[in-house]
Amino acid sequence: MNNLKNRFVSAFRTICLFQLFITLYSSLSAQDSTTVKKWYFQTDIYLIFPYMKGEVGLGNEIIAPVDANPGEIFSKLKMGGMLYLEMQNNKWAITSDLIFMNLKQDIAPSEFWDNGTAGAKQLVWEPAGFYRLLPFLEIGAGGRLNNLQASIEGRRNAFPAGTYEVSESASKTWFDPIFIARLTADIKHKWLFQFRGDVGGFGVGSDLTWQLQTYAGFQFTKLFRLTAGYRYLSMDYDKGTYTDRFIYNVDTFGPEISLGFVF
Repeated sequence: MNNLKNRFVSAFRTICLFQLFITLYSSLSAQDSTTVKKWYFQTDIYLIFPYMKGEVGLGNEIIAPVDANPGEIFSKLKMGGMLYLEMQNNKWAITSDLIFMNLKQDIAPSEFWDNGTAGAKQLVWEPAGFYRLLPFLEIGAGGRLNNLQASIEGRRNAFPAGTYEVSESASKTWFDPIFIARLTADIKHKWLFQFRGDVGGFGVGSDLTWQLQTYAGFQFTKLFRLTAGYRYLSMDYDKGTYTDRFIYNVDTFGPEISLGFVF
C-alpha cells in the first residue's frame, strides 16, 4: 500500500512539474510573440468605379469640360492600377496609396466645342503617417504627389461662325501637403469599419484638395479580407499664366471594392 502511495505521490509531482513547465513555456512564448510581432502589414488591391466632373485647361483659352461616368471611363481606359499598403502597431501607422490611370474622354459639343477628345495619364501617390489618439481615432499628415499628362484635340467653335483645329498637350507634377483624420472600428476582429477625411493643398500645389473615404469589410481569415466603400477626391489646381497655364479642377468619386491581405 505504501509503495502504491509513493508511486501516486511521485506521479502527481511529475504531473505538477510538467504542468508548471507548460504554463511557464506558454507564458514566455506569448511574451515573445507580443515582443516580436510589433508591426502588422496590410496590402490591398482595389478598384474604383469613378465618376469625374470638372474641367481641364491648357493655356488661358483651351479649357475642356470633364463629365464622365464609370461606363464611359472604363470604355476609354487604356490602363489602370490601384495599390494600398499599410504597416501599423498599437500607436503608429504608415500608409501608401498609389493610383494610376490612362484614359481618354470625348468632349461633348457645347457653345465652345464642336467635337474633340481630352486625354489624361494620371499618377497619384499618397504617403502618410498616423498617430492613434484614441482606440477609434487617428490623426495624421502626409501628401499627394500628382503627375498629370493632359492632351486636348478637337475643333473649337469660332465666332461669329466656323470652327478651327486645336491640338495641345502638357505635363505637370505637383505636391499637396495634407492633414488627415480617420475613425476605425473592429468588431470581434471580423467586421471592419473606417471613415477617413483629409484636406490640403493650401496653395503649395493645388489651391485646395480634399478627400472623404468610407468603407466596411469582413475579415474572412487572419490573412484575407474583403471591403467595399465610397471615395470622393477633389483637386483644384490652377497655376501659370497665358500659354503656360495649367488647370486641373476635377472631382473624382464613386464606389470602390478592395481585396486585402493582412500578415
